[in-house]
Amino acid sequence: MVSSPHEAHHRIFQKNPGLFASAFHTLGIPFPEPVAVSLMDTDLTEIRPLERHVDTLLRIDLAGGDCLLLAIEAQGRKDPDKRSSWAYYLAHLYAKFRYPPVLLVVCRDKGTAEWAAEPIRIGLEKHPSLAVFPLVLGPHNVPMITDAARAADDLPMAVFSAITHSHDHDIAAILDALAEALRATDADAAAVFAEFTEAGLGATPARELWRNLMGTGLSHFRGFVAESFRDEGRVESRGEDILRILAVRGVAVPDAARQRITTCTDLAVLNEWFERAITAPTADAVFDES
Repeated sequence: MVSSPHEAHHRIFQKNPGLFASAFHTLGIPFPEPVAVSLMDTDLTEIRPLERHVDTLLRIDLAGGDCLLLAIEAQGRKDPDKRSSWAYYLAHLYAKFRYPPVLLVVCRDKGTAEWAAEPIRIGLEKHPSLAVFPLVLGPHNVPMITDAARAADDLPMAVFSAITHSHDHDIAAILDALAEALRATDADAAAVFAEFTEAGLGATPARELWRNLMGTGLSHFRGFVAESFRDEGRVESRGEDILRILAVRGVAVPDAARQRITTCTDLAVLNEWFERAITAPTADAVFDES
């Protein structure tokens, strides 16, 4: 089970898929202009007893009909095993979808960010068979947004800035600017951003600062968001259950069926599909109401 800061650090891209483009533009990282962004299934498991999941996977549609895959990994510490996993993710994604994959690693620690940015070379030293060059967002290059007007102009980026700089000595100014921006925005949207911020700050002194700010002006958001997140968690888990039981039973799941399951947000419908998945001879039969 992932930690709350870990989950928040990549799930903000699921809630706001355009965030990566804003971040890359701010940092001057060249990236084609997207015309559409869509979430994809994060399960990279093969037909064998080995599970591999990328944190977040986005399909980026480009002008002219081209596509890219953006695999986003939230990394909280140095982990040598991750480097081989990242190489596997990219090779597997390219083999499965035939779209060029790009790896983005998001970190809250400068040392981890510097480690994650190191190229991964597999093969001969002077002639690697595979080379991976991760894009990395971390405290070393994500801007500290301490101006409320700037935060209001790009709330997802402001939240991401707060999470990324949760250990920075200027975090109080970042949180003040974000809180002021949220007070001036739509209550439902502010609720989601406020909860993401609290989850992303983790067990840090910054979270206590944020809770104090919420207590003075944002406390009415908390109940709404807590229930919203619980519902989202149940929906996501049930969709994964359906796909897993079909995989265990050896039932092939076409991309269209997988997309329908992973994008469904109606828990009652998902529960019905789960019951059918136990005996359904095909993936299409899961949706058959007759």
